[in-house]
Amino acid sequence: MDGKEPVIVKETLDKDLAKIGKAEAATATLARGLVGPGFAFLFLAIIVVIGTAMFGNQTNGLLIVAAAAIGGYMALNIGANDVANNVGPAVGSRALTMVGAIIMAAICESAGALLAGGDVVSTISKGIINPANVADTETFVWLMMAALISAALWINLATILNAPVSTTHSIVGGVMGAGIAAAGFSAVSWPVMAGIAASWVVSPVLGGIIAAAVLAFIKIAIIYREDKIAAARRWVPVLIGVMAGAFGTYMALKGVSKLIDISLPHSLLIGLA
Repeated sequence: MDGKEPVIVKETLDKDLAKIGKAEAATATLARGLVGPGFAFLFLAIIVVIGTAMFGNQTNGLLIVAAAAIGGYMALNIGANDVANNVGPAVGSRALTMVGAIIMAAICESAGALLAGGDVVSTISKGIINPANVADTETFVWLMMAALISAALWINLATILNAPVSTTHSIVGGVMGAGIAAAGFSAVSWPVMAGIAASWVVSPVLGGIIAAAVLAFIKIAIIYREDKIAAARRWVPVLIGVMAGAFGTYMALKGVSKLIDISLPHSLLIGLA
């Protein structure tokens, strides 16, 4: 013996286990980042398979499948960016969980598009660019494809940059730009574009005024009362009834009117009911 203290060396097995643990943690971190793109790719693959099965044998089947895939890509981008505008306040106030908000948004946005999205689709498809102003049908088809791709790419970029943008503005601008590139400025229905642009200015102003009025009413009728619970029991059902009535009138005008002829007075009566 030379009198030196023995040196305790860490076992090789412990070192290897530590390395394996770190590798597993790194793999799990990387895998979480790939879950979203993986589901997106699976969603687009399902669209392509269904589109091929339904339209693959038609004359323009390949074009229809491509349009469906691009539409699916656009839908993914809308879900990633635009849904935050709808459910963000509810999640931020903890009224809904993230999972519950996403499920609710998926159901309600799909139902809204199916029940009351016809007029918007009509405006986008033939209101901004009149097909009669385009040289031929094939050019118009590629015009719309270019508009869809450009809008989807822009929304995707905005989502990557964490920038909330309007999907409506994106697709309207895409259709207008593609129409100008394909057939010139004369192809654009400028009165329709003026109305759309005006709504972009008027809608936020009206929304702000209505929101301020509702908040003022809630403060006066509920928050500033001595018995807030009794005031809430009295006025919250009234506010919910007003909201339900407005929504019922809207659905009668935009949804049910596609099936049967309903006038504005009848729609108002449906809302009051």
